[in-house]
Formats: sequence, structure tokens, C-alpha cells
Amino acid sequence: MSTVINTTALEDVFHSDVLPALPHSAIALLQLSQRDDVGPPEFAKPIEADPGLMGQVLKFVNSSYFGFSREIMSVQQALTLVGSRAITNFALWNAVFSVIPNPKFGPFDLKSLWQDSLRRAILARRLGRSLKVANAEDLFAGALLQDMAIPLLLKELPEQYQSLVERRAAESRRLSGLEQEMFGWDHADAAALLANRWSLPADFVTLIAQHTQLDSLLAQGESARGGACVALASLLPSCSDEDWSEKAEFVAGYERLTQGDLASLADLFVDVDENTASFAPLLKLPTPKRTLSGYLAD
Repeated sequence: MSTVINTTALEDVFHSDVLPALPHSAIALLQLSQRDDVGPPEFAKPIEADPGLMGQVLKFVNSSYFGFSREIMSVQQALTLVGSRAITNFALWNAVFSVIPNPKFGPFDLKSLWQDSLRRAILARRLGRSLKVANAEDLFAGALLQDMAIPLLLKELPEQYQSLVERRAAESRRLSGLEQEMFGWDHADAAALLANRWSLPADFVTLIAQHTQLDSLLAQGESARGGACVALASLLPSCSDEDWSEKAEFVAGYERLTQGDLASLADLFVDVDENTASFAPLLKLPTPKRTLSGYLAD
């Protein structure tokens, strides 16, 4: 029988010595994003002060993902054309990507985790836009960061997670349910704690914390559609999975969220596959070997 750890033990797992610090440029952008009285010139300053980030931002806006007909040469121009929210969320993910450790844990591969996260983020934003959810860029960031605590958990609790990973494969169950049984919390709670420690915007924290609660979000109706988009994206297959064990759950959730519009699912997956292929190289990630369309067709 699994030993249940008290919920407060999560605070002990993620003590201050364990948590990496975000770069100053990302923190500055996050602080600016909480203000209504600033524009592109203010957002440009922390980006231009970080040459590495500036190069990444210009690569990002000049990618085929946006498809501008001419090259964008300045950060201020990029902010004006793409929007400060999109640039800030990209910088945030770039920062998190750079500080999360790669644990030595069995077959775990950090790049595969980020591949999964990117595909889920693109789907959440695309779905949010089609449902006319406000601030679809936040759905992108929320889905992108939903699993960011997993590498830290694997590093800090290797024996427990060895058991959980083996059970997930053998029983075809969600990792979050197994974590709740063993610990009394799951990786969504852990990621939300990490996001709070980094003082990320409250909306991000909520999206991250609730990404394993699809049924509850769907039951809340229109007010929780953004969170439901992120939670639905979490049911996509991992790039390392041969089979999509949560396919039926995803399709049922999609049908509820879109009010029966299953005919659009194939087109959605084609769009997400194309955008993932365009976006992955920007983040120095390989394109997933298997497409979502391929999983859907099986």
C-alpha cells in the first residue's frame, strides 16, 4: 500500500535550496505585464539589456509561425506587431526552459517534456481563439508551463517516481491520479507552488493548478473555458507514447467544450501539427516524430 505524504510535505520537497531563480529580464517583463501604464518602449528595455533574450525574441517574431513579409529588425517593432503579452510569455518560457534541471531518471528526456508542453500550448491557444476566449496567449503560457515541476520532482523524489512511472505504464492511468494516491498532491499543485514562488501572474497560477481538473472546469461552463482548454491539452499523447491511452477522454472533453463540434477536431490537429513544426526549431527542439493527426487516425 502506498504511503500518503501530508499535503504540506510539498513545501518541504520544494524548499528554497531546490528552486532555481528566474533571470532578471524575465522578472522585469512579468512585473511590467501587470501594469496598464506601459507600452513597447518600457518592455523593450529589459529585452535589449539581455543580448541572448533579444536574439531569441527577434528569431521568434521573424519565424514562419508569424509569417511577416519583411524582416523585423528591432525589439520595439516586434512588440508593436506581435504584442507585449506574446513576447512576455515567450520570454517567460525561454527563461523557465533555461533553469529547469535535466534529472538523471531512467528514460526521462527533458526535450521530450518540452516537446509535449509546446504542442499542448499551441493546441490550448488555438482552441481558445476558436472559442473566443479572452487572452488566448495566457492559455499558451499556462499549457506550456503546466508540467514544469516534473523534472524537479523526479530529481527530488526518484524512488517514489520510479514506482509512479512504472504504474502509469502498466495501468494506463494519469500520473496526477497516481500522485494524489501516493502524496496527497500532484504535479499541478507542485507547478502552481513553483509559479507562486516566482511571483508569476495569478491567472497563470490558476491555469497551471487546475490543468488536471477537466471535468470540474467543463462543469463550470463558459466562465472556465480558458482553463478547460489548458486541461484538455494536458490529455494529448506524450511524444514518447506509442499509444494514446487518454484518447477517448480527450475526444469526449473536446465534444463537451465545443458543444458537439467533433468535425473540426481533425482540422485542429493538422493546424497544431503544422505550427509545432514551425515553432519547435525556435526553441531548439526536434519536431515530434509522430503527429497528432497520426494518433487520431489510429
